[in-house]
Amino acid sequence: MKKCVSGFGRRVGAGTAAALMAAVMSVPAPVFAAGASGIDMSTDYPGITVKAGETVSFPLDFSSLDGEGHDIALKAESLPENWTGYFRGGSNQVTKVHVDGTSDTETASGEELANFSLTIPEGTDEGVYTVELQADGGTGNKDTLELEVTVSQEDAGESSFTSEYPEQQGTTGTTFSFDTTIVNNRSTNQSYSLSAQAPQGWQVTFTPSGEAANVASLSVDTGKSQGLTVTVVPPANVEKGEYTIPCTAVSANDTLKEELKVSITGTYGVLLSTPDGRLSLDAYENKESAVTLSITNSGNVDLTNLNLTSSAPTNWEVRFEESTIDTLEAGATKEITAYVKPCENAITGDYVTSIRISNSEVSSNADFRISVKTSTTWGLAAIAVIVVLVFGLGFIFKKYGRR
Repeated sequence: MKKCVSGFGRRVGAGTAAALMAAVMSVPAPVFAAGASGIDMSTDYPGITVKAGETVSFPLDFSSLDGEGHDIALKAESLPENWTGYFRGGSNQVTKVHVDGTSDTETASGEELANFSLTIPEGTDEGVYTVELQADGGTGNKDTLELEVTVSQEDAGESSFTSEYPEQQGTTGTTFSFDTTIVNNRSTNQSYSLSAQAPQGWQVTFTPSGEAANVASLSVDTGKSQGLTVTVVPPANVEKGEYTIPCTAVSANDTLKEELKVSITGTYGVLLSTPDGRLSLDAYENKESAVTLSITNSGNVDLTNLNLTSSAPTNWEVRFEESTIDTLEAGATKEITAYVKPCENAITGDYVTSIRISNSEVSSNADFRISVKTSTTWGLAAIAVIVVLVFGLGFIFKKYGRR
């Protein structure tokens, strides 16, 4: 009886085991993608074109796929022969980074958590090369990033520093503003130092488009452009002529140049006055009175065909020893005598006579106050008459006064 039970038990146990095995085998096994892990490492531009001898930088992004933090060891798994590369965080070389459960892997300053710096040796043959990077978070959490580097002797596109209107003109005192653009066609971000070689006394400043502050350097991301306003201020005494201002933007990989040209057309100016600055004189009716005029070319361009004219009271006369100046050089002064003659029977008092110097470019006026005085001759005659009258009256009183 026991054997029967025992045999039955074995048969039941064997059947149960077979059923359990079949049930287990019927449950689908989970499928894992090749290389799947809790971390991800990537870069925006995994394929680039460079020239032999260049050093390029790949900004790296890290993500936690399982929402947990990881300390990730970084390694260049494979590099072409004689190529060198290292991982950089901030200004330091790093071997590990920490990634928390968030998706943001930038530093507080907005920089990438890590970059891979790769140097292609001089003399590298043209072709396509592969670099493999590895991120190891431990416990099977790994990811690899394959970079494709094409070495070519020709740039994918030259970086440039250009101006829409590189030549401008204006008079003395004009401030010139040039709209320029820096284009970075390098495979890495570039920081450009800005400079200009201007004539002595000139001022040149650089201002990024849309900003108010002047800068001495600026950064331009790879494949991007940056607008830049170049302001040129000539000195107040600049002479007429053409001037060239070479501007340069220098980075670790580029030396970009742009020539700006300024044409100063000059300023026109003339000033009419007297040597001592006084604009008044005394005059007598029907007699000429002389006044010395001082005519100064206050601009930086020679003046030609200057003419003197006047506006005086009715019947007055004004003449000049020289009414036309053929040429008055820039900064020069010329003195000319003017003669003013009030009309006959002019009443004593103050009058205004205007004198003007002008040509087709400039003009200047001076208003003179003319004080008409009584003639000395008439004064003496009046005194003589009075004296005669006094003596006459005295004689009469003396002769007839006692009668």
